[in-house]
Amino acid sequence: MEHWIEVAIDTNPEGIDLVGSVLTALDVTGFVIEDETDFLTFLEENKSTWDYVDEGLMMEKKGVSRVKLYLSEDETGREMLKTIRQTMERLAAETAEEICGSLQITLRDVKNEDWEHNWKAYYKPFSVGESLHIIPEWERDITTPEDRVPLYLNPGLIFGTGGHASTRLCLEMMEPLLRAGDSVLDLGSGSGILSVAALKLGAAFAAACDIDPKAEKVARENARRNDIAPGRYQVETGNILEDPSLAQRLSQRPYQVVFSNIVADVIIALAPRISGFLAPGGVWIGSGVIDSRKEDVTTALLENGFSISRVREQDGWVCFAASRLEGRSAS
Repeated sequence: MEHWIEVAIDTNPEGIDLVGSVLTALDVTGFVIEDETDFLTFLEENKSTWDYVDEGLMMEKKGVSRVKLYLSEDETGREMLKTIRQTMERLAAETAEEICGSLQITLRDVKNEDWEHNWKAYYKPFSVGESLHIIPEWERDITTPEDRVPLYLNPGLIFGTGGHASTRLCLEMMEPLLRAGDSVLDLGSGSGILSVAALKLGAAFAAACDIDPKAEKVARENARRNDIAPGRYQVETGNILEDPSLAQRLSQRPYQVVFSNIVADVIIALAPRISGFLAPGGVWIGSGVIDSRKEDVTTALLENGFSISRVREQDGWVCFAASRLEGRSAS
């Protein structure tokens, strides 16, 4: 098993370029910059993508300005670490702290497999709603409860394990509304969990779409894990708000159920277009809405002619079921 040394050098916003230049002079080019200012700028420039940022992540980034790099855990890596230590000590002695920060170095041993796979230890099989039992791919040999339908899933690094309240709410809301033979559409599909779950519960066809190109590959793999025939599942990459041809392809058939587990601002933008995908009497299920945006989404739905049949809340998240025509209601 390959090991690496993670080297974190504490600095400040003014010192990041200086530290980077010094490392480059030592032929160290594969380093990562972590800076609270850049993080906050990123959040501001992309705020339409989310309404909520985890408090733990905010605290992790608070006041942070550091440069990280990885060295092999061998004689070559240890020699480079020694050189970096000596160079940073000289830089600290020659430069005022307000210019370059403390230049304190913190080390951490990292196994190659840790970066992508350690989270798996926290992802265990669990039941959702009345029918589903979600099972991580690497634990598929476990016995599924007799009254449950197994859903095998490997989300990789894509959103959608079923453990988050917004996804659980969607799955629970779907069960009384989905009928055998329905077609479903998932806008903002992530790992494909909602669309694949619908297929496992009796839907005849599902389409899924996400703006992240990695999501398409993950969703297809999760469909394959659950023995979904390719002809029953269409997966696309793109943004229907910006790509009319994509929207047209997805609207070739009417859907009895449409999912949007995204964020409030995107749902509000989608509200005028959702009816174009719904079959008569079809239902839209939307989640990913934090409770402080509940009224904003409610207003957008009502203004676009929707009747809201059910609203459920859990852990500060809100899920809606709404339709344009009579014929379906949550039981």
